[in-house]
Amino acid sequence: MDNRIQLKKMKPIKSTAEILAYKVLNRSVDEQWSTWAYEMILAGFNTENLIILAGERKPFNQFEMKELTEKVFAELNMDYSNQEQVIKNYIYYLIERVLVTYEQDAFSVLGILMNIYNEFDHPSYLQDFYMLYFAKEDLRHGDMQWYWDGADKNNIDEVITNYFIEWEQKWLIEN
Repeated sequence: MDNRIQLKKMKPIKSTAEILAYKVLNRSVDEQWSTWAYEMILAGFNTENLIILAGERKPFNQFEMKELTEKVFAELNMDYSNQEQVIKNYIYYLIERVLVTYEQDAFSVLGILMNIYNEFDHPSYLQDFYMLYFAKEDLRHGDMQWYWDGADKNNIDEVITNYFIEWEQKWLIEN
């Protein structure tokens, strides 16, 4: 069976959303990429450049890694040209890490998304995360915030959780 046909039938591991976002965000390749490549191999993906990436260790030559990751994504037929969709998939991945696996806390996820909001010149689909980040930040240091209607010290965590749930449900419907 043709390797590309076999790869199309397989589903990448969940952290692929994060790696694709890192590619879109032009993040440096580090151990996390090698770990992702290794986990992809364990999931049944077997391509020449994925195996090479899985074996890479510090220090990473970013010029070589950029070229290698391009080859990996081409071999795996992974498209990251729609930046907004890649980031939305990453948001879904991060929200699952908060709500489902409890691997990350909501405020750290809001911080990641607030930074992406600023990096991408304030796209509207990230604005609520930005506002929730600063609402929570203000309430961590005081009793007032002006970013999110109805949020106060007593309910900010619930407001954030509810927003994450609503966002996740909307994403599931759209995808």
